[in-house]
Amino acid sequence: MRLLIMGAPGAGKGTQASRIAARYDIPAISTGSIFRDNLANGTELGLKVKAIMDAGELVSDEITDAIVADRLDQDDAAHGWLLDGYPRNLHQVSALDEVLDETGTTIDAVLSLLVDEDAVVERLLKRAEIEGRSDDNEATIRNRMQVYAAETEPLLETYRDRGLLVEVDGMGQVDDVTEAIVEALDDFLAED
Repeated sequence: MRLLIMGAPGAGKGTQASRIAARYDIPAISTGSIFRDNLANGTELGLKVKAIMDAGELVSDEITDAIVADRLDQDDAAHGWLLDGYPRNLHQVSALDEVLDETGTTIDAVLSLLVDEDAVVERLLKRAEIEGRSDDNEATIRNRMQVYAAETEPLLETYRDRGLLVEVDGMGQVDDVTEAIVEALDDFLAED
């Protein structure tokens, strides 16, 4: 099974991605986690990305496309995956389409978590306090929300047009949201 999970920053994608991946026995692949791991390890990529993330901007398509293509080529992703944080714009949709075409695979569903922006800002500020994340202050969070609205939300229409979009309310308790996602995905996949 090959899935995408989409939603505004702080929508709970990471939490839900790991749960959904475990449920369907596929790896959860988060571009944000890949970047943060490189930051923590002081790699060349980490140094390049730090200033970009601290400013609330997105890492370039070229860097992100290459990282994702490499990750999808690893053995544990051979039978499926869940991508979290990619694609973020129409260029990345095309890049992912190319990778899938080369491997003769397709996306099975695109999960979209629907959330309230003000509630998400509060959630991210709490996470920043707990985790000490320098990329999560209110101005940066609001900027990331604007970038998401401008660049990523249009992707939902692309995937809706392809008949792949599954929308789920992401504002409940974590367990309730997981249950709603699994039910929605199972229903959607049973229709195919």
